[in-house]
Amino acid sequence: MFIQTESTPNPATLKFLPGQTVLEAGTADFPTSEGAEASPLASRIFAVNGIAGVFFGNDFVTVTKAENIEWDHVKPAILGAIMEHFQSGQPVMAGEAIAPAGHAAHDGPDGEIVGQIKELLDTRVRPAVAQDGGDITFHGFDRGVVYLHMQGACAGCPSSTLTLKMGIENLLRHYIPEVTEVRPVAV
Repeated sequence: MFIQTESTPNPATLKFLPGQTVLEAGTADFPTSEGAEASPLASRIFAVNGIAGVFFGNDFVTVTKAENIEWDHVKPAILGAIMEHFQSGQPVMAGEAIAPAGHAAHDGPDGEIVGQIKELLDTRVRPAVAQDGGDITFHGFDRGVVYLHMQGACAGCPSSTLTLKMGIENLLRHYIPEVTEVRPVAV
């Protein structure tokens, strides 16, 4: 098994490509080791000293290291953990644990606007940020403000504010005049 690695815009995060499907649908975010028991693969990766977060996409695993750790010290162990997992035949998610669909539900009066926001995120934004090892999902819409949740390499990335303000906010404002601002949320 050959696992490729790619850097991301976030220097604390690397993208690992195992050459096979990681999740059939959706994404799974483990911003801390709590909750990692839902995934045998995330548990293996968190067993490596110095790991701060794990994120799964369709065909990639994004790993965030702790600030005081060097990639040279943890990358071989992460590669080993991913390889061991896929060779073991265990599932990525344990039991009935299913990756969430992503976007938060919205049942307010702005249903049509929210539908447009989600469609633009799914067609224009999410594919681009997946290339960088992350995901951005809709969290809410209130009086012109769109609230987005950043995951994987996007969470804590130095350029994420620029991406939100100059990229996503401008895109949404261009196509949806009711949008006035985009703000990140921590979940």
